Amino acid sequence: MQILIVGAGDVGFELGRRLTRIGHDITMVEMDPQKSRRVSEQLDVMVVEGSGASWQTLRDASIERVDVIAAVTDQDEVNVIACGLGKKLGVKATIARVRNTEYTSEDFILPGAQLGVDHFIHPEKEAADAVVRLIHQASANYAVEFDGGKIQLLGLNVEPGSPLLYRPLTEVGVEWRNRPFRIVAINRNHETVIPRGTDRLFPGDQVFVVCDPSYACEFKALAGKADKPLSKIMVLGGGMVGEFIARELEKETNVKIIEPRMERCERLAERLPHSLVIHGDGTDVELLESEDLDEMDAVVAVMGDDERNIIATLLARHANVPRTITMVNRVSYLPIMPKIGLDAVVSKQLLTVNAVQHFIQHQEVAAVASLPGIEAQLIEYIAKAGCRMTRKALREIRFPQNAIVGAILHDDHMIVPDGDTRIEQGDRTVVFALPQAVNELDTLFGR
Repeated sequence: MQILIVGAGDVGFELGRRLTRIGHDITMVEMDPQKSRRVSEQLDVMVVEGSGASWQTLRDASIERVDVIAAVTDQDEVNVIACGLGKKLGVKATIARVRNTEYTSEDFILPGAQLGVDHFIHPEKEAADAVVRLIHQASANYAVEFDGGKIQLLGLNVEPGSPLLYRPLTEVGVEWRNRPFRIVAINRNHETVIPRGTDRLFPGDQVFVVCDPSYACEFKALAGKADKPLSKIMVLGGGMVGEFIARELEKETNVKIIEPRMERCERLAERLPHSLVIHGDGTDVELLESEDLDEMDAVVAVMGDDERNIIATLLARHANVPRTITMVNRVSYLPIMPKIGLDAVVSKQLLTVNAVQHFIQHQEVAAVASLPGIEAQLIEYIAKAGCRMTRKALREIRFPQNAIVGAILHDDHMIVPDGDTRIEQGDRTVVFALPQAVNELDTLFGR
């Protein structure tokens, strides 16, 4: 597929890296010479230097041959114009990253179709939704839902004393064979392992489990985690992400927002009648102590600066706050987060890349999720008629070594498969895979 990515910042770079890895032909447009050079040196893509809103630049990028435009600069207008110009030339699918909520409002005067945009992605809303999921799954450090919540992926650390420890996973599977869960990955010493039956869990391992949502609490208890309802939430940063989070949580919890800009505080106080808005710096130790930091059930750091978010989260951990969530924008920071004790991390950039990749692959792939700091993906495939995955039972299929089938959704019912399970046309199959296995999986599922 011919894909044009407009913008080579963190989002565009990561998107280009992923899409070239799975065989797409990528062209990138970028104004900044430094970013253009970085892409040229590190990725196998064609780079055109110039503005994505320039007709001439897009022609230089051979826009007439493009199947998909993903406009992901940090300027809404550039993204929308690039999509509109592409649509005029017959580009099949256009995606625009936007921050202005007016574009996605139902009563906006110009709907996406008239602007030439097939799909809007709002990074701040994606990030806020991810934070809210983590608040609701209080003991997990990663949580994502598939198919409207019918299947759930949880990431959490296994605690000492868990009955899952030190035993081969085949033995774990036999003892809890009637429970709807499967461990699909282990993160140990910052290395991701796709588990086999002989693998064992050890204290401190971070495990990723695919399960029926109704069983999530029971599995967390098996891992030694106890979900305590979170009723006092402190949100550090009253920008767009903080406002979205507070709006979702204020009716069910006590939300306290700390924001340094007075005019923004006044606006938040008007829009969030059930939240307490405080004017101040989210890294001010004295202020945090005076606002009962040590009594909070959760602290969410979503300020505009990564370093401030990290510092604020470390302060909250020092005050023994049970639950901390950090927003980090730089993708390069993600691998070091667990090393400094911050394992519940949300990345706007990574979530945006997931959303763009999902839209590009939407005909055969129902969803794509990447885990912060982990070089692996969870992909939900829709089995095509006659594809190799539907011809035999799973034990008879030569499946990639670096991948594992976590769950199958058949007739809206979740199945944890075994070797005798046979996937049928249209079944939605959740697979956890390292990058080197993705091309082979695409072939197996008929892509």
